[in-house]
Amino acid sequence: MIRLLSKDTIDKIAAGEVIDRPESVARELLDNAIDSGADRISLEIRKGGTELIRVTDNGCGIDASDLETAFLRHATSKLRDASDLEHIRSLGFRGEALASICAVSKTEIITKTKGSLTGSRYEINGGTSGEITEVGAPDGTTVIVRDLFYNVPARRAFLRSAATEAAYITDTAEKAALSHPEIAITLISDGRVLINTLGGGRLSEAIYMIYGKEVTEQLIKVDRSFPDAGISISGYIGKPVIARARRDLEICFVNRRYIRSEIIRRAIEDGYEGYMMQHRFPFTVLSLDMVPEKLDVNVHPKKMEVRFSDDASVYDAVFRTVREGLREKELIVEAKAPAEKDPMPSESHGQPEAIFSETEDNGDEAEESRSEDRLPGHVEPFEETAFKEYKEALNKKLNYEVREERPLFGGKDPSPEDTVSPEGQQKLPPSFFLSDKAVPYFRMIGQIFGTYWIIEYEDSMYLIDQHAAHEKVNYERLLRRLREKDISSQYIYPPIMLNLGVNEARLVGEHLEDFTALGFELEHAGDRDYIVRAVPSDLPELSRKDLLMEMIDSLSEENGRASSESLKDKLASMSCKAAVKGNSYLSEPEMKKLIEELLTLDNPYNCPHGRPTIVRWSRYELDKMFRRIV
Repeated sequence: MIRLLSKDTIDKIAAGEVIDRPESVARELLDNAIDSGADRISLEIRKGGTELIRVTDNGCGIDASDLETAFLRHATSKLRDASDLEHIRSLGFRGEALASICAVSKTEIITKTKGSLTGSRYEINGGTSGEITEVGAPDGTTVIVRDLFYNVPARRAFLRSAATEAAYITDTAEKAALSHPEIAITLISDGRVLINTLGGGRLSEAIYMIYGKEVTEQLIKVDRSFPDAGISISGYIGKPVIARARRDLEICFVNRRYIRSEIIRRAIEDGYEGYMMQHRFPFTVLSLDMVPEKLDVNVHPKKMEVRFSDDASVYDAVFRTVREGLREKELIVEAKAPAEKDPMPSESHGQPEAIFSETEDNGDEAEESRSEDRLPGHVEPFEETAFKEYKEALNKKLNYEVREERPLFGGKDPSPEDTVSPEGQQKLPPSFFLSDKAVPYFRMIGQIFGTYWIIEYEDSMYLIDQHAAHEKVNYERLLRRLREKDISSQYIYPPIMLNLGVNEARLVGEHLEDFTALGFELEHAGDRDYIVRAVPSDLPELSRKDLLMEMIDSLSEENGRASSESLKDKLASMSCKAAVKGNSYLSEPEMKKLIEELLTLDNPYNCPHGRPTIVRWSRYELDKMFRRIV
């Protein structure tokens, strides 16, 4: 027999689609608070949100006449008809959240609109409405949710520990703070303040308050527009040094909504290709602003999945933003003296006065620029007051003096226009360490362990890993020639005879044209034998039989077949085998030649596997280690 379900059953089924854990309640209430125009939001939870979730904002409030309607299913102030779905800007729009929350909890709301003398209080327990009463209240809205899932014990049984549920809510509050840095957001869990952002409007400030100093000082600011695609992207990307072993810090917002997108994830990771070690993932906080008509946010109950009308344009915009941002910054790893005490305790949420100015958001672009210049991701990195004072004193003492008696790498003397400032002070040209202007002023100190070069430049000491640097040069040179189809071959004598196994012979035979395109000359000698007569001229070391066999063995994928792209990748990775090894002492001209080749690369800072090629020790850090600076 077919029966019509009761309203109570329908409400609980519908609630289960929207509210599956305490985090869902917190997210929906935070979205409503943000949509209300609030600039201060407080979120308090107890026992992971199962006992209490309280969200308080100072937004527009709800008029008493609309209060009962607001808790009906599919009641919303953000849509008028179906056509509005095509240009949604608000975070909420379905009108399901409040009704779903009330169906599975004991809910109370206290709200007051601006200009009203008094506020209103309304209670709904398990979908059963109470009376609306008049109360004294500040402007804004407070929603209190108690005993979540008290009437759905099966759902409550599937919740995890209080600590785990609190962690989910914390993550959601962090995303809200990052997507809306102009809103001061506080999260209190069991009486303990976990998040307390300032609401100053600067994303870098919100990142600092959530992730701390070490992450913030390793950020690169990005800001790109793609008018043809109707997309603009802003935010921060992390330098490879702060890569993580998980993907959950690849954070992205579309029209200020936190989303998860395979297209965007792939674009971010492809943009970092060559900068990351294997199985490491970048830190990013990117905000995409695009025409609402070009995306569909009405895809999933949690509204974290979206569909784009043009995936290719979104991928291209994100990829180019990341790639160009990385290329514009010098990504040399900064070696630090060990800190005796972390200046930012892990639970400190107070304003870092030494770092952030208290600039009012008054529309003064010049003042905003001066304040932003002190934040990470700009040309100047985060610097503490002590470092600034030390640097000023050092400049006055040394005037960046060019000492005539020291040998210059490359033999070039600094010209007056390079070294004399308008004030008459001698000063080296400001530039990246690996640049045409900087290299002539390198002071080559020497080589240690037959592996690392020591170079002095300006007020820093640099260590270059010769193997990683040579590997990177080989890799990039080969890939560039592959793209330009400019591969040349070098004949070897005597040729190499390869006696292959069945699977190896099949792979070589199937991709003989690919081998030829890459600079190999292979001749089938019958059965499973091949003769290698030439190898890529850029990698003559591949004339060794053991390296050739290693490359062929690595071609086979899980399905037993290899693609042309896989073959190219594997061959490029062989640049490691062809690179100069550690414990190999090079002459200064050989080092100079390798550095000249590094200058031609877009990313000379990491080998193909993501390891750093260069590490920098500033004089300041060395002085700290030797206690010259306390």
